Amino acid sequence: MNNKTRLFDFLKHQQENFPLEDMLTMKVNGQWEKYGTNEVSQLVNKLSAGLLELGLGVKSTDVTMQDKIGLISMNRVEWMLLDLACQQIGVILCPVYPTSNAIELEFIFNDAEVKYVFVGGKDICDKVLSIQPNVATLKDVISFDQLPNVTYWKNILSENRLAEVEERKKEIDADSCATIIYTSGTTGKPKGVMLSHSNIVSNVLNSKASFPFDDQPGTRALSFLPLNHIFERMVTYIYIRSGIAIYYAESMETIGDNLKEVKPDIFCTVPRLLEKVFEKIMMKGHDLKGIKKALFFWAVKTATKYDNNQNLGFFYNLQLAIANKLIFSKWREALGNNLKFIITGGAACQIRLLRIFNGAKIKVYEGYGPTENSPVICVNRQERGGTYFGSVGPVLKGQEVRLEPDGEICVKGPSVMMGYYKRPDLTEEVLKDGWLYTGDIGVFVDNKFLKITDRKKELFKTSGGKYVAPQPIENKMKESVFIEQMMVIGADEKFVSALIVPSFAVLKDWLSQEGIAFTDNESMVKNPDVLKRYRSIVEKYNSDFNPVEQIKKFELIPYEWTIETGELTPTLKLKRKVIMEKYKDSIERIYR
Repeated sequence: MNNKTRLFDFLKHQQENFPLEDMLTMKVNGQWEKYGTNEVSQLVNKLSAGLLELGLGVKSTDVTMQDKIGLISMNRVEWMLLDLACQQIGVILCPVYPTSNAIELEFIFNDAEVKYVFVGGKDICDKVLSIQPNVATLKDVISFDQLPNVTYWKNILSENRLAEVEERKKEIDADSCATIIYTSGTTGKPKGVMLSHSNIVSNVLNSKASFPFDDQPGTRALSFLPLNHIFERMVTYIYIRSGIAIYYAESMETIGDNLKEVKPDIFCTVPRLLEKVFEKIMMKGHDLKGIKKALFFWAVKTATKYDNNQNLGFFYNLQLAIANKLIFSKWREALGNNLKFIITGGAACQIRLLRIFNGAKIKVYEGYGPTENSPVICVNRQERGGTYFGSVGPVLKGQEVRLEPDGEICVKGPSVMMGYYKRPDLTEEVLKDGWLYTGDIGVFVDNKFLKITDRKKELFKTSGGKYVAPQPIENKMKESVFIEQMMVIGADEKFVSALIVPSFAVLKDWLSQEGIAFTDNESMVKNPDVLKRYRSIVEKYNSDFNPVEQIKKFELIPYEWTIETGELTPTLKLKRKVIMEKYKDSIERIYR
């Protein structure tokens, strides 16, 4: 593998070196259906030939002239088949989140001038069909499922132009655009990040060498983060290059069951999903009685002290060994009992969670990087001394990182994007002399480990002129089992405050134990005893922050923030502007 490597070359590498029986696997009608490496290769070639027959694959070095295909689907085998098939013939894939609304879809499809859109599922298909008349370039909608009024993907497979496919593979340049990924822009309109084969290939190989991922035929990965996000997609290419079999979870709701069935060695996640796993575990702990309950919480308390870089002595090690034997072994069973490690990214992970999971022999490694860098900039390592809790790890091999005077993280290297599609103005704002300005603020710990302190655009100034970084406050306070979600506010105000979504399962349990009556979420968040309880929690954590950063007032929100209700991005980050607007009455009450 070298700087001429294209993404689809990873498939050929697997086929030549360690062909698998279960390269890609998903559930069909309740049964796991396996696709071996050779079958995948054949299907990819037939799909490439079928795309050529549709008139796609214009030869051009101009990205605006290359053919584009849209893709909206949950993770499944066909997703990767289409991805690889497009790469081989120079068609640019533009994947979109399944949760995207019709207005976003219409903008993206028109901006990219997509000619075909592949879909998975009837609801997504109906959404695309509803906007098809408004996208002049869109010729047809093709479905991965057999649905009425649309073309079924298997019907376009062809053997007629396989020889031409082989010739086209030879012509694809590593520096040509492989994909355009649309991300939210400051203007509210999505912007298309252009990534070349060499951008992503370099990130794959540097990540593989840095972490490291060895060639591991026989190893299994469970995939559930959206493939249209570059993190899961890039890691998928690592799996392909390393001979790691990929199993697709049926849905976010079935991850628990799928973990037990697949027994993966690896999976990637985001902190919010780890928090959800931990919350479920803690709820089961609260349901225990007597000595079992006491042992459970003793084990969790023991793990919160875990430090991978410090030996806490014989007595602590003995306690942790007992906790692992009696309690944490059951946690590992629930995750399939075969897990070697978890990689998390997309947002800051609570240090407390990292200590507990790692203390429980569930290795969690935090990494970081934006879509514009294909994406990884840093990742904690498996090697001794390669992890520092609270950091995103050392810089990836093959990349340079520098910090601006205000702490903004800048990266330079082969993974940095080609630019924003049709937006040279926006490209010039973030790409200067080869350096990508990420918009994230960070510091180096021990001159080695990068620590993200906040998003530059999320920092706010109080009316007293003091800057406040909301993320560290939110992450610290979310260590309380009573706090599910939280957003710190206070821009141009005299003091800092917060909107807090309680963990209603924990809150209900506490109210029942205290003998306090309640009817629904609305009644709970207004209950004087509940408000008193949350005041004490906030005051406890306030002691970790400077007076200007401390939460002076808060309002409890009666409903969880979700992707569906609009407060979270598809990667489960807070949409701060949306929440500010949606809860402006609550904010007004706080500052009235």
